[in-house]
Amino acid sequence: MTTMSADSTPLLRSATAVCEARRTARAFLEALWQPAIDPEHSDTVVLVVSELVTNALRHGGGTYTLHLAAHPDTIEVAVDDPSPLPPRMRTPDLADETGGFGWHMVNDLARATVVTLRPEGGKTVRALLPR
Repeated sequence: MTTMSADSTPLLRSATAVCEARRTARAFLEALWQPAIDPEHSDTVVLVVSELVTNALRHGGGTYTLHLAAHPDTIEVAVDDPSPLPPRMRTPDLADETGGFGWHMVNDLARATVVTLRPEGGKTVRALLPR
């Protein structure tokens, strides 16, 4: 897969981590899609970034890294986190507003999702989105 553009951003566990990740994704996409950004594709990528970072913060511990890469036909969103446990599909409970929808949504929006255990520990969760 030929990479045209890439960015990696370490994120600390904080109340602003997801917001920072969204800002990073928007800036990456604005630089990529000059002179005009496609709002529909941009919103989809930012939503996936938000979900993956939120899941990493909620279910992991320590520090995280957001990776964004642009390939000819794909935008790759990846998040490294220190937990070796893979994301799992949960049955969302409509009465419970604490989650269960995110991983379903990521899988519906992405062409593919891949979870890779890292040799140094933890995992990388990757979503490949149409460009």
